[in-house]
Amino acid sequence: MAELITVSSVEDGTRLLRWFLRHFPSMPQREFYRLCRGGQIRVNSRRCRGTEILREDDVVRVPPTVAEYAVAPKKKTESGENFSLSDLEKLRLSIIHNDDDIVVFNKPAGLAVQGGTGIRKSVDKMAAALFPYAKISLVHRLDMETSGLLVVAKTQQAAQVLSRQFQTKTARKEYLALLNGDVPESKGVIDNYLLKGRVFDSLGRENGTGARPHHAVTEFRVLARASGMLTWILFLPQTGRTHQLRMHSAFSLNAPIVGDDLYGRGHEMDVGLRSVVATNNLFLFAHKITFQHPSTGRMVTFRAPIPEFMKPVINLLELPLP
Repeated sequence: MAELITVSSVEDGTRLLRWFLRHFPSMPQREFYRLCRGGQIRVNSRRCRGTEILREDDVVRVPPTVAEYAVAPKKKTESGENFSLSDLEKLRLSIIHNDDDIVVFNKPAGLAVQGGTGIRKSVDKMAAALFPYAKISLVHRLDMETSGLLVVAKTQQAAQVLSRQFQTKTARKEYLALLNGDVPESKGVIDNYLLKGRVFDSLGRENGTGARPHHAVTEFRVLARASGMLTWILFLPQTGRTHQLRMHSAFSLNAPIVGDDLYGRGHEMDVGLRSVVATNNLFLFAHKITFQHPSTGRMVTFRAPIPEFMKPVINLLELPLP
């Protein structure tokens, strides 16, 4: 007996062929078109060609013969496209703002921004599935472990305008972080050079490679201290180097971000505080972003709610929010 499947809100705007291949990934396209021609695949009881655009609450008739195609074929590598409808729905629910030019996500910790070999799911691929008619482009990045605001362009023009703002630093980002250590200064500016997980005080070349370190500047403001062992801090990066805030915390402030297994080695946390934190997540959160809207030209500011894993710690330690 044929199965009737109702199109969900996250699938709205998906082409029928793409919808079928997502539900039945092993299905050959020639078999799909054969079933369409034979009237066995229907949308809202009507015959279809396979190029139709599905809308929320449409009903797709699925013949019983396609059930065997529900298992995905084995791949030699994963390219960032192996995500489920549940994954898409979670990303859709993380949207802070959406218009014709941009979409702003509150990216969860652990989700990659960009796909690649070995990455099962990523924001760029999933955003393209959520907005099939948009030209999705990344205009800045967040580490996989970092949570918070991520702006994605939906048109080529918006991508060009926003990329220029992030490159020239006219777009402003603010991060909240909990550091494992006591930072004595109430505020300051870290200005040095980074290369391959190392910090340099001056511009030179790394011995043996001739590579030049990258200039990295971070303004910081201490918001609170807890038990003389933790520092609640606001970061305002002036440059956007890979792992910049994580390296500046660990090496320049001698207080790595809580949960940073890469740069936090050798900085043991008090047993009591460890039980308070009780999470493997990185306590680095992109909570605020300001930029010029690519169409209206107006300055816009977006803020994201504190991640669930941070809330118990913030409440217990009575940490203030900016």
